[in-house]
Amino acid sequence: MYKKIVAFNSAHHANKKIIPVNHFKFAKNVHIASLMINEFNRAAGIYPIVFLQGDTGSYSIFALLGLKQEENLFVDEEGRWKASYIPAVIRRYPFMLGKDENSDNLMIGIDEESEFISETEGQPLVDENGKPTQIVENVKNYLSEIHRFSEMSNRFCQDLAERELLTPLNMQIKNAGGETMNIGGCHGVNEKKFNELSDDDFLELRKKGMLPLIYAHLISLSQLDRLVRIQGGLQ
Repeated sequence: MYKKIVAFNSAHHANKKIIPVNHFKFAKNVHIASLMINEFNRAAGIYPIVFLQGDTGSYSIFALLGLKQEENLFVDEEGRWKASYIPAVIRRYPFMLGKDENSDNLMIGIDEESEFISETEGQPLVDENGKPTQIVENVKNYLSEIHRFSEMSNRFCQDLAERELLTPLNMQIKNAGGETMNIGGCHGVNEKKFNELSDDDFLELRKKGMLPLIYAHLISLSQLDRLVRIQGGLQ
């Protein structure tokens, strides 16, 4: 999705402008999208919500947008998003939040090769005094909010992992052509282990506000059938 990410700099980007995002063709090959816990309520009725394990062993939350690599079933040929909710990680494009290589400070990253960044049209990123415009301030606030919920989402994943509630999902489907497909690498909450939690552990999850998130995740897995229908042109 991103082509050339550089740190936003008022001097370097003095002549850059941002064009409002009016299509999502840039995400047509994105088959998973990072998701945060504050998105569960709206995302669960559209996308399967799964957990993926990284190289370090930690888990992250993702929405499945397609059934195979480089397939986004929610972006049509005109670049329209065919669902009522768009994950925040998609909506933040062409910006992102990253860490400075020389410190732990957070910085705004920008995709300089995005078609929504221009020198001739759009709204300026830097004003005549060399200061970031309100657009950049709004982006900064939005990305900071995403970062805050991302940290909360990481703690949620850690809590589930520490209780050994996350196990590999057996996601086997048949596509429109009758071909059996295995979707590997996804983890989910093990319902049997979850139901066998002690009263104390269950109460602890409730106090942490984790129960609605777990139920939303489990319910969302039924949306896998929706992806199959969309892929087969039935929805």
